[in-house]
Amino acid sequence: MKLPIAILALTSTTTAFAPPSAPHIATSLAAVSKKDTYQITLLPGDGIGPEIMASCKEVLGALTKRCGFTLEMKEALIGGVAIDEAGDPFPDESLEQCLKSDSVLLSCIGGYKANVCCRSVFSLWDSNPRELRPETGLLKMRKSMGLFANLRPAKVLTQLIDASTLKREVVEGVDVMVVRELTGDVYFGTPKGIDVIDGKRVGYNNMIYDETEIERIARVAGDVASKRGGKLCSVDKANVLDVSQLWRDVVTDVITKEFPDVELSHMYVDNAAMQLIRWPKQFDTMVTGNIFGDILSDEASMLVGSLGMLPSASIGEGGPGVFEPCHGSAPDIAGEDKANPLALILSAAMMLRYDLDRAEEADLLERAVEAVLDQGLRTADIKQEGDGCKLVGCIEMGKAVAEIVSTIDIAVEA
Repeated sequence: MKLPIAILALTSTTTAFAPPSAPHIATSLAAVSKKDTYQITLLPGDGIGPEIMASCKEVLGALTKRCGFTLEMKEALIGGVAIDEAGDPFPDESLEQCLKSDSVLLSCIGGYKANVCCRSVFSLWDSNPRELRPETGLLKMRKSMGLFANLRPAKVLTQLIDASTLKREVVEGVDVMVVRELTGDVYFGTPKGIDVIDGKRVGYNNMIYDETEIERIARVAGDVASKRGGKLCSVDKANVLDVSQLWRDVVTDVITKEFPDVELSHMYVDNAAMQLIRWPKQFDTMVTGNIFGDILSDEASMLVGSLGMLPSASIGEGGPGVFEPCHGSAPDIAGEDKANPLALILSAAMMLRYDLDRAEEADLLERAVEAVLDQGLRTADIKQEGDGCKLVGCIEMGKAVAEIVSTIDIAVEA
């Protein structure tokens, strides 16, 4: 089925969330060829996860109905709910289903288990052994699926500029992409553990990268930067860490040889953390290792004002990617219809763009999110006192986006 002409017109436009040019990073992100039917694994996870996933499914239903293709969506377990139901934070059955899919959409994991009816906490997954904690399932998924690169865009939207805790002149115009390596570094390095040495407990982890791991993330970052503003800042701690010196050497070699048009700079992680707050507009694309990226990507996210607006993509060298919001499971508001589903909806747009070869439909979804903000609808996390906007819940926000997806009129350029 051909797309309606109104949607086809999106190919010549961009949204606040889309890359300013060439929406497909073809040399590094492996999307399936465009087809009529896709297999999608949904991982609702914990806390507010099932609620935002339900809203996202409604929006995707409206999108596929309008655009004439099918997403066959099947749920699987991950996180705390997987521990409770299967005794494993990421069961083999879930991994097998994800690997067979064209793409994976994840809500969020972890937090405490709450009794919604009596509003009481009756257990903590964090008290479990390490192998039975929700976050272990996330790490297992990334490693098993080869998801070595995480892309986190942080763009300040005009509609939400006053939601940032920083001054308007600091954040206005900010558009940063953080490219984080996901499967190496201190989170995965061995040996690691807690031992008793000379009668004292000693905890240790190994911060380690080999050059091939650095080369592949550098290529993704170079590719992303070449399709954005052409500037790449590599973040490390080469003044004190040998592993960071190797990182700097390899990144320099890859970018200078393979992406000569990309302007490469280097910055120590402590300075980068300060500069993101002092003057974030100096950055276009940033690339860094796992632990530094974990911290800096969250910091960059808060420039926008709320994690509830920020999507992310985790991709590998082949096979399906995993697309998820940057926020956590927010168990304190689970079941109360207070969650913001927009970050997951925008993550679905990234899935359409990078995994499913559906850039036009991704644009439509992103424009619908912008339109719902233009209508003055706000969930609690992005509502500002005296902003004149309407406070809505997760369900109403999802329905509003779905309605706009079904009816939005995109002008055709002459």
